[in-house]
Amino acid sequence: MMRTIALLLSYDGRNYHGWQSQANGKSIQDTLNAALSSLFNEEIKVVGCGRTDAGVHAKNYFASLRTTSQIPTEKIPLGANAYLPNDISVRRAFEVSEDFHPVHSCEKKEYTYYIYSAPVRDPFLDGRVLHTRLPLDTELMKRAASHFVGTHDFSAVRSLGTPVKSTVRTIYECEVETHDNLIAIRISANGFLYNMARAIVGTLLDVSAKKIGADEISDILLSCDRQRAGATAPAHGLYMTNVIYPEQFGLITD
Repeated sequence: MMRTIALLLSYDGRNYHGWQSQANGKSIQDTLNAALSSLFNEEIKVVGCGRTDAGVHAKNYFASLRTTSQIPTEKIPLGANAYLPNDISVRRAFEVSEDFHPVHSCEKKEYTYYIYSAPVRDPFLDGRVLHTRLPLDTELMKRAASHFVGTHDFSAVRSLGTPVKSTVRTIYECEVETHDNLIAIRISANGFLYNMARAIVGTLLDVSAKKIGADEISDILLSCDRQRAGATAPAHGLYMTNVIYPEQFGLITD
């Protein structure tokens, strides 16, 4: 009997060329396929909830697979992790209905970008957050962030990549949170364009540096002009932190 299994993953993206399988680099998806194929003793092809870029991390990421294996669901994480490298972890497994799809069933995704603002770098955060020696004006950044909330055409804060039917998305939250020297920019939306989260962060950094006015964001979005927004922030500070699905699937991240 064929089963549909959803997996809750965490991974450190530094050693990978992103989630997506590709011919010229090691990916999270290929590494997971190999490990699960060994565990289930059959060819497994996982489907992920999003294409995180090279160097991007995930604290909470969902993927799914179809299998005829009858390994009990509660034993799958331990079994999978025995075949996986230490920078990828299967944290939980759920048996779900056949109509579940990690992308199409998703209601909301959340990314968080971490910045360490201090004169001296922290070696324990190297490669996991963006370090800046310059102090950040987080009050200005918070004011600017509020203008991203809502339904807009986000062409001004995306890179060209896979063609999309629409560049309109809805951002539910765009919050700048401070924890001593660590600043977290948390963005939740019904979907993200290519490099959208990182371009928003780059724009907020330009607001802090007084290169862009905090109240210019609405005009920049209306212009759909990528040149008016900030640069794309480096990948290593970005994490997928939450993915929300309808309650019927019973998927939780706690």
